[in-house]
Amino acid sequence: MTERAAAARVVLPSVSVVVPVYNSMDSLPELVRRLGEVLPRCAREYELILVNDGSRDESAAVIAALTREHAWVRGLELMRNYGQHNAILAGIRAARNEVTVTIDDDLQNPPEETPKLLAKLDEGHDVVYGTPAREQHGLLRNLASRLTKLALQQAMGTSIARQVSAFRAFRTELREAFAGYSSPHVFIDVLLTWGAARFAAVVVRHDVRPYGTSNYTLPRLLFHALNMLTGFSTLPLQLASLLGFVFTLVGFALLAYVLAVYVANSGAVPGFTFLAAVLTLFSGVQLFALGVIGEYIARIHHRTMERPPYVLRGPRDGVE
Repeated sequence: MTERAAAARVVLPSVSVVVPVYNSMDSLPELVRRLGEVLPRCAREYELILVNDGSRDESAAVIAALTREHAWVRGLELMRNYGQHNAILAGIRAARNEVTVTIDDDLQNPPEETPKLLAKLDEGHDVVYGTPAREQHGLLRNLASRLTKLALQQAMGTSIARQVSAFRAFRTELREAFAGYSSPHVFIDVLLTWGAARFAAVVVRHDVRPYGTSNYTLPRLLFHALNMLTGFSTLPLQLASLLGFVFTLVGFALLAYVLAVYVANSGAVPGFTFLAAVLTLFSGVQLFALGVIGEYIARIHHRTMERPPYVLRGPRDGVE
């Protein structure tokens, strides 16, 4: 079979590309231009969904202009800033094609790498991540990203979490697994594990951010990891239980020590400072355990309020 005949037999997927947009008016035209060159080569049908997540700059106007200029570009606008994963969820639910690709708006993930993800997905996987060969972040940001991925591994329950990135491709039908999900705390990669079993990753290029600065600071990433652990994992509760068990053993050991000293000295056991330190330590452990339990109670409280993960603004100026 000739190479041309083999290529003719390849069935290209229909692809929806979802981009969460926040203060990216400068990078959006370039992103659309580059996707417009890539997608016709790797998809038989395609669309681009730009989800404006409460941007403070002129991103909304740029999205409206791009939707008028390109028939394959769609725009969604959220009522306010809900967060990157919430915006992605809105785009996933609006996707019309059989494969969904998510990519950031900052051009650090080159659109030209998209065919790599689609080719790997075609091998029979459900979700494929584009793992950067070398991340173009600072030392503290890279460290925080690693800590976040450790938390994500606990929440996802799979080793692929170490290779997770915002550049991902998956079968759109997976969204049925979390169709009824309604919570302000959204983590797309955890939700995907509810319906997917076959994960893979490919190495992709990671460019220096050409415009602006990242919105993910070190404190935000650490807070993100904490939310992930308490929202989708019981690890903190297990840790609190383990600490309780360990300090129970410590308490029995101290009791044995006090009794031994009492018998040996035939009287009271001296050491007020020692006693105060032990009480402080045990009180700290108790407060830590109560704090962990309180976090989970807060999650239950948020669920009972049934706050939506996002709210779409009505159609206007070419944006849905």
